[in-house]
Amino acid sequence: MTVERATGQDAWHAMPAEAVCARLGTGPDGLTLSEARRRLKAHGPNRLREAARQHPLLRFLAQFNNTLIYFLLAAALMSIVLGHLVDGLVIVAVVVVNAVVGYLQEGKAEQALNAIRDMIAPHAIVLREGERHRIDTREIVPGDVVLLDAGDKVPADLRLIRARGLTVDEAILTGESVPAEKAEPPVDAGAALADRFPVLYSGTIVATGQATGVAVATGTDTEIGRISRLIGDVQVLTTPLLAQINQFGRLTTWFAISTAAALFVFAVLARGYDWVDALVVVVALAVSVVPEGLPAVITITLAIGVRRMAARNAVVRRLPAVETLGATSVICSDKTGTLTKNEMTARRTVTMAGITRVTGSGYAPAGTIEGADDPARERLIRAGLLCNDARLVERDGAWTVLGDPMEGALVALAAKSGLHPEPERDAWTRLDEIPFDAQHRFMATLHTAPDGSRHVFVKGAPERVLAMCGSVAGGDAVDPAHWLRRIDEAAANGERLLGLATRAADGIERLDFASVETGLTFLGLVGFIDPPRDEAIAAVAECRSAGIAVKMITGDHQGTALAIARQLAIADDPKVVKGTVLDGLTDEELRVVAEETSVFARTTPEHKLRIVRALQANGRIVAMTGDGVNDAPAVKQADVGVAMGRKGTEAAKEAAQMVLVDDNFASIVAAVNEGRTVYDNIRKVIGWTLPTNGGEVLVVILAIFLGLTLPMTPVQILWINLILTITLGLVLAFEPAEPDVMRRPPRPRNAPILSRFLVWRIVFVSALFALGVFGIFEYAMRGGLGEDVARTMVVNTIVVMEIFYLFNVRYLHKTSFSLVGAMGTPPVLAAVAAVVAAQLAFTYLPVMNALFDSAPVAFTDGLLVMAIGVVTMAVLETEKVLTRRLWPAAL
Repeated sequence: MTVERATGQDAWHAMPAEAVCARLGTGPDGLTLSEARRRLKAHGPNRLREAARQHPLLRFLAQFNNTLIYFLLAAALMSIVLGHLVDGLVIVAVVVVNAVVGYLQEGKAEQALNAIRDMIAPHAIVLREGERHRIDTREIVPGDVVLLDAGDKVPADLRLIRARGLTVDEAILTGESVPAEKAEPPVDAGAALADRFPVLYSGTIVATGQATGVAVATGTDTEIGRISRLIGDVQVLTTPLLAQINQFGRLTTWFAISTAAALFVFAVLARGYDWVDALVVVVALAVSVVPEGLPAVITITLAIGVRRMAARNAVVRRLPAVETLGATSVICSDKTGTLTKNEMTARRTVTMAGITRVTGSGYAPAGTIEGADDPARERLIRAGLLCNDARLVERDGAWTVLGDPMEGALVALAAKSGLHPEPERDAWTRLDEIPFDAQHRFMATLHTAPDGSRHVFVKGAPERVLAMCGSVAGGDAVDPAHWLRRIDEAAANGERLLGLATRAADGIERLDFASVETGLTFLGLVGFIDPPRDEAIAAVAECRSAGIAVKMITGDHQGTALAIARQLAIADDPKVVKGTVLDGLTDEELRVVAEETSVFARTTPEHKLRIVRALQANGRIVAMTGDGVNDAPAVKQADVGVAMGRKGTEAAKEAAQMVLVDDNFASIVAAVNEGRTVYDNIRKVIGWTLPTNGGEVLVVILAIFLGLTLPMTPVQILWINLILTITLGLVLAFEPAEPDVMRRPPRPRNAPILSRFLVWRIVFVSALFALGVFGIFEYAMRGGLGEDVARTMVVNTIVVMEIFYLFNVRYLHKTSFSLVGAMGTPPVLAAVAAVVAAQLAFTYLPVMNALFDSAPVAFTDGLLVMAIGVVTMAVLETEKVLTRRLWPAAL
């Protein structure tokens, strides 16, 4: 069947739901699987067209759009015109190599970010052949019946079939800040988009309630598809750190140009250099001093971190989160499913007759209910089964739940008691319901019993349900003190509780709050256990050793939260504070409480947001986990927002910078580990690049100012820059984590790029390089080897010193004199091999000798060059040990 777009003449919002279904060839049970496949082939995937990409040639040419590059190209042209052909061509080669490296690395970064979009592709629940299916939203076709809950993103344009308490945030289409109420009845065909109450639009978010709708438009045929050109889908790769690096690069560029100009004037006027020779020298100097490839190398370092995190189930949606993760000092985490297994099991029931224990674990309907017969308990279990939307499914011998975990545990409890869930539900026909919502904290359903009578069943937070009851099954009036003691006893054991109630409902056709908020009969409590994940216990211990505080922020009862916190060892003596206490605190008071408290119980979205802000006000860098629409504000406020990939709503994922594929707290800690590694590698890249560049520059400046013979020709300076840019300049991005990466305190929020330690390193290493260069040059000249051999030895000395310095930089916090440190990673060894091969060619190939004025070096002189590298390594390692002892904060 061909599905047409809605028009003013044929508008879906103006048609009754039955007519829409008939027109689309579907019904309450949805499409058949074969028809869904046919329509997917006919209509294509449910997605918007990707934004137009820049042509590869234009992206390559954009690498040259840089002030320094213009300067270098102009200098290359001038060198060629003045007859210095080799110098000009080498400058061009340096520029082209940098452009190629930048182009390839930028492409890798984009590929990394594009690849993760498929990993977090949103999913939706659809009915096909009457069965629920969780599918990728791209597989939705016109005619699919889609089920939505609060927090879900609408996956296609839908005509409502059924709505309960439904409001939808349509701000992206209408600009309205208040969620719009939605209902099934049709409206006028000419209604404005904001007034089309029976239609939900793709990309909007369900704020409250539940909905069932039929897809009337998908992909580019949706309302948002029409305006997709205005939305765009551009990947922004610039991060705060990269912005600092780019700014640093611009300042360095102008510093280099001004310094080169001053040096040029000094060389010509004060030292009598030929102006052409002086110009070529200062151009080579500018090439050496400016780390033009640094932003590209840092980008690829971040992209590699993204890939590594994805392999550890932490998908980074926004690149800046990678660098921020490394500085995280507080992780605020939900409890259920993140710190715990999220495999709820009904552990016991509590009625007026007493407590009954239940055996078995997980969702498998295997176990027993201990104790004597109890009519109130039977009514309690039946109420839990009927006021329930979950289904249990057995796949490959394992039982899983489709729906809420606690509801799944209630279904398993019913099966253990001897009730057959599906026949029982069929016998008790559901007529209406009030879906659960965080605001009113209960769910209610209306049923017709097998004998024709009508009953209301309610389940929810025990305190809330108790407040709605006037009596207790098997007893008289409600005794709140008695039940609060029972609640505290269960919570102290780490159990999560639901209260259940009922009332006769003859004559009630539809449920509303007035019909359930009073006059109920309290049936009792069901206690559930969700044990901590074993890996979460280890991850919390790793956080504490890394100086990262863990805060549990949950809606659970304080006793439950505290019991789990103790099992996790979140703190030596975890302190718990209820959300109601936070209401009475000023922002200043909350800052103190937030630092001292490990567990926040019975919290609301507003509480979570205030806690995050309080911690940030204390200078903390906060990672916040969330899974529901009510978590989205705090997740968005956090420095690193973390959403759950499995149970998380689309609202939480949209607000987050990172998504956990496995909903596991241990994956957050693994991501922090990778974030710290990324930042370490960025420091290593900067710590290797700037000092080595500084060494080359210092040699040239000293030679000109002291009136000495230049130890290197301009073309040799350019050769060093060329060969090292495409080898050693890249490999530090691939370094693995240092062994102690999670045993250090978090770095400060705004740690500067040029720290005092790095400034010291630039000065110290530059001086060391200058000493080595002038020493080897003087040795060669005094030995009568001639300028060509002396300069060749200088070039090889600089390259060897930079190789040994690379091995020193690979470990910032430990000695490099170890088997692991000396061996190096495959990228390091490959880069060193490439450099050695290039230097052998530079030294011994006649064609290279002709191009670069190099000359063969004797074997013994080559050993001397290697010895200088070893001495350099020893000096730098000694400096590292002394720095670690005398200036530990610098590392």
